[in-house]
Amino acid sequence: MTRAAPAIVILGKGSLATARKIQQIYPGALIHGLAGRVEEVDRVYQEFGATLRGFYQQDTPIIALCAAGIVIRTLAPVLLEKGAEPPVLAVAEDGSAVVPLLGGLGGVNVMAREIAAGLHVAAAITTSGELRFGTCLLNPPSGYALADLEQGKRFVSDLLAGHSVRIVGAAPWLDQAQLLDDPQAQRSIHVGSAEREASADELLIYPRSVAVAVSADVVGLPTAIRVALEQAKIARQSLACLVAADNEMAAESLREAALDLGVPLRFVAAQNDSEALALAAVPEAKVVSANNLAIAIADQPLNIAHVGRARGRLAVIGLGPGAAELMVPAVKAELARATDVLGYETYVRMAGPFRDDQVQHCTDNREEMQRARHAFELAAQGRSVVVVSSGDPGVFAMAAAVLEALHESSDTAWHNVDLEILPGVSASLATAAQAGAPLGHDFCVLSLSDNLKPWAIIEKRLDLAAQADLALAFYNPISRSRPWQLGRALEIVAQHRTPQTPVVLGRDVGRPGQTLRVTTLGQLTPDQVDMRTMVLIGSSTTCVFPREGGGQWVYTPRWYGSKPVT
Repeated sequence: MTRAAPAIVILGKGSLATARKIQQIYPGALIHGLAGRVEEVDRVYQEFGATLRGFYQQDTPIIALCAAGIVIRTLAPVLLEKGAEPPVLAVAEDGSAVVPLLGGLGGVNVMAREIAAGLHVAAAITTSGELRFGTCLLNPPSGYALADLEQGKRFVSDLLAGHSVRIVGAAPWLDQAQLLDDPQAQRSIHVGSAEREASADELLIYPRSVAVAVSADVVGLPTAIRVALEQAKIARQSLACLVAADNEMAAESLREAALDLGVPLRFVAAQNDSEALALAAVPEAKVVSANNLAIAIADQPLNIAHVGRARGRLAVIGLGPGAAELMVPAVKAELARATDVLGYETYVRMAGPFRDDQVQHCTDNREEMQRARHAFELAAQGRSVVVVSSGDPGVFAMAAAVLEALHESSDTAWHNVDLEILPGVSASLATAAQAGAPLGHDFCVLSLSDNLKPWAIIEKRLDLAAQADLALAFYNPISRSRPWQLGRALEIVAQHRTPQTPVVLGRDVGRPGQTLRVTTLGQLTPDQVDMRTMVLIGSSTTCVFPREGGGQWVYTPRWYGSKPVT
């Protein structure tokens, strides 16, 4: 079972050295530190309990560098919400103890041993079966699946009581287990892909050694695959992947079938028939036919990375304004799975840290189309590619450039890429949230840059939006190469707004050193703004009032003209 990289959670600087040692064991893991106590981390969090419970509910393995009791009390409210659980471990701040707490069937003891070896201590394993046998029979390694957990528990109890066992089938990982082996034993561990009814004295373990060749033409594909496996007397748990011709890479029915069955979908060059397709994917396999589908059966679990290739994926993501806590979870997950990350260097650095196996392609901010084409070239090779934007990728960012590159291309391989746009918190929305709700009613978002559109168009849109009494958000308000445009823009707005109209200036909101200032249209001058400033100009109904503790709240009410009767 493939899990997300673990989250290493610390409470203070005293844990940082140990956390970094653990991060060397799991290069994809991020260190999360409590805000105000430790800043030299990958991510900062505000509240320990909510953070830990969030990771647990997202099925993320947790390595908490604190007392085991704190972790247990923190997670107690969510422990009964689901049957499965991610690995959860408590590690002493100085690395002197590693205690697996939860996730016995999710590999927590394996992680405990890995961490303990890296810290040169002994893991506090308390699971009886694992202590006795040196392996967890109820949680076979990757490439194998247990047939029945409840029956497995009874079986392991018998072995712990002293019963001997014999092994039927090939299971190299069991050769090192400290089992009481007896070829004549009544109890047996059976390893094989054939479907069978387990006797009371038998533990069934299925190797994931089967691939099924499929086509988008098959109606009701998931059901057809299940029927084929049943007819061939092959256990469903032995299904490792589906295989299809690469000219059907974009077929939605194939993707849905793989999701329904919970297995990867791999592609090979088109063949004359399904049997040839199955052999092209798994040359060493025996191929049988059932329900008009070809089934490849290997002797050992399949290494999916060596079976054909995956459909390439390209995700265009928005990092949000810069603060890690404002990055949406789907974007974090996409970054974790990426093989290649492309973008303007500043934004790529914001998206990190990255594992050693993740390739960073940093380019100048003005090379959007070249970047988009490069992304498709990489994804067409079967790689998992991320194109990074700040804020939201669809707001003056890379989503439009990526789609334009695809629209202009006739390359089938590009159109077969699994393309997804993942949203982020835009700079305008992040700034508005800091100030209150200045964009609480209808509003207009404009870029004052005339690099890609004539200034005459900008002036026309400004005039109409201001005349329509829309709240306004200005991106790219001013730069050294465009020093006069903001002043002209403010002149146009002033034709339709009073000097008392509230204005919010947010600089680097969501990033270190952020500032927020509330002023008025009459007081605003271009020298108060730079390229990193978001300018929000209120409508005629926008209100300002004092904020307790200093500062001001700004909001635009949802009523218009006169207050509604309540």
